[in-house]
Amino acid sequence: MPANYIIEMIPQGRYVRVTAVDPVTGIEAVMVGDASQSPKVLERLAVQKLEFLLKRGQA
Repeated sequence: MPANYIIEMIPQGRYVRVTAVDPVTGIEAVMVGDASQSPKVLERLAVQKLEFLLKRGQA
């Protein structure tokens, strides 16, 4: 995973709110995942969503 994204994870009970931000464009992707999942899995999913948004913005 690219190291240039900012990742924030906020536990909220049984769920975790994960935000991935591209510091260059300021575009952010937010997702909610199960707190029992690995942080790496949650991070990967948030980054995938962010990369989708970044590609969609270029089209």
